[in-house]
Amino acid sequence: MKALKTVNIGFGNVVIAQRIVAVISPDSAPVKRMVQDARENGTVIDATYGRKTKAVIVTDSGHTVLSALLPETISSRISQDDSE
Repeated sequence: MKALKTVNIGFGNVVIAQRIVAVISPDSAPVKRMVQDARENGTVIDATYGRKTKAVIVTDSGHTVLSALLPETISSRISQDDSE
């Protein structure tokens, strides 16, 4: 069985790298609507620990994960995992 690679998204929280569809900035209106819809549907996972959301991670299961790390930081961590 292939080992699952995880990506640290801050504060000790991890997401399985193979499940990530997109890592996007939360600044645009469409992304804000997407996050609000996910909150209403109960599919949002807030991993910011009360800090400002700087990245929105969309998974293949339809969950939306909020992170206090920048999208560039998460992307580089995913890339580092791929090279190992």
